[in-house]
Amino acid sequence: MDLLLGGVRQAVALLLAGDGETWAILWLSLVVSGSATLISLAMGIPAGTALALVRFPGRGLVVSAVNAGMGLPPVVVGLLVTLVLWRSGPLGGLELLYTPAAIILAQVVIAAPIVAGMTLAAVQQIPREFRLQLLALGASRVQMVWVVLREARLPMLAAVMAGFGGVISEIGASLMVGGNIKGQTRTLTTAMVLETGKGNFDVAIALSILLLVLVFLVNWALTGIQQRGTGP
Repeated sequence: MDLLLGGVRQAVALLLAGDGETWAILWLSLVVSGSATLISLAMGIPAGTALALVRFPGRGLVVSAVNAGMGLPPVVVGLLVTLVLWRSGPLGGLELLYTPAAIILAQVVIAAPIVAGMTLAAVQQIPREFRLQLLALGASRVQMVWVVLREARLPMLAAVMAGFGGVISEIGASLMVGGNIKGQTRTLTTAMVLETGKGNFDVAIALSILLLVLVFLVNWALTGIQQRGTGP
């Protein structure tokens, strides 16, 4: 208990003292995971919507792959991205390994299937009859899709929360492709691993508290938007 209380005091002290390294780690974590979430939304929402509305040969296999991708182990993702970005890999010439861009890429691979799968489930909840009625009333397919997405927007916010939560808290992929370089690729989770390994449990607890607060604030904001949409 004393160790935990010490971690809380350390977290407050780090923030109040304006510790530059702590704020840099916090900011990098937010930028990297926020960017990965936005890219995942840009990829996952169209993909999930298409899978929900379009029928084609092999669709069941693709849906199964997306659902399986929702549970991809981060360390496996980290290994695959490392191989792709390695200097002898397909994208080795870009020299992205051990940069924030590499972490974003790995986190996109983790989050995109989550967003696509939850979007697929949300859009499928809209009755097929509703879509046919829209088309019968003269709506174009683009207009129909837009109305369907508006109807499914509340459960789709859960996809945003799940995607962000899945990447802001992961450690395996970020550590493998980012290298935990001070001032460059060190995020909250990789910093926690480092401090724990050094025996600095108070600092590790402080960083974990900052991570929990960050996750709570982001989800609080999204939940507020979601619940406003369910009002009378």
